[in-house]
Amino acid sequence: MGKVLRKPTTMLYPLPAVLVSCGTGEQANIITLAWVGTVCSEPPMAGISVRPERHSYRLIRDQGEFVVNLASAEQARWVDLCGVASGRRKDKWTACGFTPAPASQVQVPLIAECPVNLECRVRERLALGTHDLFIGEVVAVHVDETLLDDRGEVEMARLNPFVFFDSAYWRVGERLGGVGFSRPSSAGKEE
Repeated sequence: MGKVLRKPTTMLYPLPAVLVSCGTGEQANIITLAWVGTVCSEPPMAGISVRPERHSYRLIRDQGEFVVNLASAEQARWVDLCGVASGRRKDKWTACGFTPAPASQVQVPLIAECPVNLECRVRERLALGTHDLFIGEVVAVHVDETLLDDRGEVEMARLNPFVFFDSAYWRVGERLGGVGFSRPSSAGKEE
């Protein structure tokens, strides 16, 4: 198999497509981000990258808090709208029919219609170039009870997640296996 050498770029795909709520009161806004990820498990932390010229950047920087809201594939249209419209000119809450709900640990509202919400407090901001990385400690997580299985675990198929890849949104496909499925077991099945 031949490969072509390309100039350096960010080719980590697919990416999560999330809604980040920020600001409070009349200033509350929503931004769509795909440059989002887990950066630490204990304490739990998430990283979001935002361009300094974005309206939400100042809200996150000044408030020191944000909420990562996971949307389902059925909400992809609203995720896209919050990514292409500016909060300087449009009330995205109203445009999407979203309800700002009180969070339990931060002042920033969470999006009530999103099935999962991660409340975060900014621990660090790193200027990296075109984007600044906000590292937020996850201080509370809200999960829609309809997503939980009999053991109280999140069943991802019920979430109906989607991702961002090559300037488009894609529904997540089939489950390939659980952690450790590559190890042989005595029964020849997943452990």
